[in-house]
Amino acid sequence: MDKKNESEILGRIQRGGMLLDGAMGTELMKRGLPPGRSPELWNIEKPDLVQAVHRSYYKAGADAVLTNSFGGNHIKLDAHGLGDRCHELNKQAALLAVAVRPEMRFVGGSMGPTGQFLEPQGTYTENDFENAYALQAAALSAGGVDFILIETQYDIREALCALRSARRSCDLPVFVTMTFNLTPRGFFTIMGNSVKACFEVLENAGAQALGANCTLDSREMADLTRIMRQVTDIPILVQANAGQPELTPEGDVSYAQGVEDYVRYIPEMIAAGADIIGGCCGTDAEYIRRMSDIIKSNRD
Repeated sequence: MDKKNESEILGRIQRGGMLLDGAMGTELMKRGLPPGRSPELWNIEKPDLVQAVHRSYYKAGADAVLTNSFGGNHIKLDAHGLGDRCHELNKQAALLAVAVRPEMRFVGGSMGPTGQFLEPQGTYTENDFENAYALQAAALSAGGVDFILIETQYDIREALCALRSARRSCDLPVFVTMTFNLTPRGFFTIMGNSVKACFEVLENAGAQALGANCTLDSREMADLTRIMRQVTDIPILVQANAGQPELTPEGDVSYAQGVEDYVRYIPEMIAAGADIIGGCCGTDAEYIRRMSDIIKSNRD
């Protein structure tokens, strides 16, 4: 399938919304990814397992899957001694997803945070971040993704660096999701950025969809969706966690919100104005399958 252009993707969203996939990291852990291991390295070492996750989400009804490149910027890869393989790992992440993409479906290039802080809280400059994100966006574009999703951003300044770089480095739609915590004062990032402040700046900088992912469960995300819709008219993207992570007696990580409780809030998200819905940490193909059923019934 040829690469979809901006009007095709946004047209699809406007006609009936879009369902994204669920978690990648926790799914690779189920398949044996060791703690602390770079998931992106499995794009080279265990491509069949990465593609198995993509296939499971497409089969469950996802309209789009995200590449296994969340931690693929060279700053984050440097922590694993892989910074010099940034282009290789990101392009391969895109190629793997594109190779199993069914007709009339999409692949999004995932770009997560650097895990570092800009000056004065940290030692990095905006130029450092922009260079890192530019390399990643160019590699994902070279691998054939249909859009870029800058996700799990907790600092509006870093999100802007990523957005500017992606728009400069590739001719693709770019979406951005921030990560908000629920505080006594409302929803804010860990850097103190409000929903209104984030969305105004990012929309003015050219983001074609905005939203939130991670940290919040589906009930909290439904509440946040109502607030997000009040501050923007462009498409809203939401990906809730399956609750908070918990350690089992065996030392494994599980998530507090089961599929039944999780999906009961999907109709509320849709009614509140969510246009693009997916899952974040702890969600798997069964969550996406149930969400697909709900979205289809809503379209009908």
